[in-house]
Amino acid sequence: MADTHSVLVTGGAGFVGATLVRRLLGSGHAVRVIDNFSTGDPAHLAGVEVEVVKGDIRDADALAGALTGMDSVIHLAAAGSVIGSISDPADNFSVNAFGTFNVLNAARNSAAQRVVIASTGGALIGDAIPPVDESCVPKPISPYGASKLAGEGYAHAFAKAYGLRTVAIRFGNVYGPWSGRKRGAVNTFFKAIHSGEPMVIYGDGSASRDYVYVDDIASALELALTRDVAGGSVFHAASGVETTVTGLADLCRAAAGAPGHPVEYRPARAGEVGRNFASYDLARDVLGYAPTVGTGTGIPLTWEWLQREVYAASQ
Repeated sequence: MADTHSVLVTGGAGFVGATLVRRLLGSGHAVRVIDNFSTGDPAHLAGVEVEVVKGDIRDADALAGALTGMDSVIHLAAAGSVIGSISDPADNFSVNAFGTFNVLNAARNSAAQRVVIASTGGALIGDAIPPVDESCVPKPISPYGASKLAGEGYAHAFAKAYGLRTVAIRFGNVYGPWSGRKRGAVNTFFKAIHSGEPMVIYGDGSASRDYVYVDDIASALELALTRDVAGGSVFHAASGVETTVTGLADLCRAAAGAPGHPVEYRPARAGEVGRNFASYDLARDVLGYAPTVGTGTGIPLTWEWLQREVYAASQ
């Protein structure tokens, strides 16, 4: 395959998509976006020379049209909330499992040769002694994790049955610019600081995650698009660093200049993994991936972006 591609990015007006689309265009790829704007925002791509198609990945006709002339797909569109998947597992299945099948099937019936799908590490593997890696046995404990495992299963099957070059990138907990609509600990903590409300921690604060800056995730996705890897491959795009919820709260308070901001502890929530961080050794060895932005830099950058683009705009 050529070094540059014509790429359909599903969910390209979302958080990760806003960074990825800019990166792909900067590398010389031709890009088209399909998004139903349920969580994405057309404003995320304002000023970007990219074709944007409004459509839902569950609509086979919309996908077929969007894939015309494309040789690759990066599939980001998803229902991304663990807690949301527990309250509405049917919708989560519809978007993540059926939606991913639809993307793969549409690619099979088009000229597309490669499909890179966004997956997840912790939620898919479930409770396991970290660091987790690609050899860990998946045991999801939420419908969200199960839906992502189903997507990976179909991606592997389509690689073996139809020769489609599929690559799954398992994200850590992504944060960074363009995340104004994202639900997650970083945004929730910063919103509490901005509004003067207590930061809420579910559990005793010892739960941990692997926080990855969005630029590093975009790098992993582009590498999965361009490197010569076998269909059905799976890689973790992670930081390799374990950060507890209490540690993250302290990082957010420090970034906002509010080290004494109050914290409120509440009971742990069902479906959420206890400890999690991942090894990215395989992605480093095969793709050449390496994270470049640690939380000490990325958390302050995210606070600055939220202040400038979200909080100032709402006042």
